[in-house]
Amino acid sequence: MSIIKNAGRLLALAGLSCAVLAPAASAAERPDRIAAAVDAAFRPLLQEYDVPGIAVALTVGGKQYFYSYGMASKQSNTPVTKDTLFEIGSISKTFTATLATYAQALGKISLDDHPGKYMRQLQSYAINRASLLNLGTFTAGGLPLQFPDAVTDGTTMTAYFQHWKPAAAAGEQRRYSNPSIGLFGHLVELAMKRDFAELIETEIFPGLGLEHSYIRVPEAAMAAYAWGYNKADKPVRVNPGVFDAEAYGVKSTAADMIRFVEANIRPERLEPPLRRAVEGTHIGYFQIGDMVQGLGWEQYAYPITLDRLLAGNSGKMAMEPHAATLLTPPKVPAQPTLFNKTGSTNGFGAYVAFVPAKNIGIVMLANKNFPIPARITAANTVLERLASEAP
Repeated sequence: MSIIKNAGRLLALAGLSCAVLAPAASAAERPDRIAAAVDAAFRPLLQEYDVPGIAVALTVGGKQYFYSYGMASKQSNTPVTKDTLFEIGSISKTFTATLATYAQALGKISLDDHPGKYMRQLQSYAINRASLLNLGTFTAGGLPLQFPDAVTDGTTMTAYFQHWKPAAAAGEQRRYSNPSIGLFGHLVELAMKRDFAELIETEIFPGLGLEHSYIRVPEAAMAAYAWGYNKADKPVRVNPGVFDAEAYGVKSTAADMIRFVEANIRPERLEPPLRRAVEGTHIGYFQIGDMVQGLGWEQYAYPITLDRLLAGNSGKMAMEPHAATLLTPPKVPAQPTLFNKTGSTNGFGAYVAFVPAKNIGIVMLANKNFPIPARITAANTVLERLASEAP
């Protein structure tokens, strides 16, 4: 039996606005302590890294808390709210993964399939030795972080994969890669016979209860779309590119993203195919140091030290290949597990983490790409406070 079939079983700059929908039972007498923890962790980042605005959302025992700092646009002095749209960068990959496992739940694909099944142009080339699972877990054999500049459309994309030479056999190493996850998502849309963005926006987002998340931001939502700020402090938004939707194209709000986290914490509340899809993204397939790579999400045994969490989200982990060990059978979380994912574009930075066993999660969205260690340190401080108060 294949590994895949085995797995198948299984708000102003100086101010803070806080909207608490309802306190968790364990924190019912001290919601101010949660607000104080978030404020202490995140407010200093605005000045330290010249971040215009940050939105933070928490879920604690199924109850939502929202905290907003700063400006969504420095030009118009628009304050950040829980409904401000941010670019979430590579956290988009978790939605690509969810679409893939949704397609699997519907019987449209198998993660054991190879690219040539859906792109005949790739049947005779080295890329076809990789499975969809390899593409989705960055273990195809050394695909790079980004496409070269010459890849600008479907024709040059296909030619790139035809000429690509692996540095390792499929499954031997993990090398974080936009082309890898991009091809993964592209093959899924071919199998589903519908446009990738349309599938995400009409099947995945609504099924998860996300009301203000987009790949293609409609005109009616543009007023809520924050401006990102680059290193020169110029307002920017993401540029189009080959496989941008699949790799880094989602724009979402703190309110929607915490719903996404809650769907991951309690997938049994979803309709059956989407439940199986979300659960499918929680399966771990490859061990890379302390981190287990699944589809979209990166996993760690919990509790975890900050040092280990920072190492797993380091620049070295993102930029260099690392030996990967196939988990046989795949890891279905039975012990407490922390799931996380970072995301960045030129003008935005984001982080999501959650621990289902503790029923806690955090979302941080910012309109500046400030250092990942600072994001994770702040978020981890808050998560540890929540965990200490959890039942």
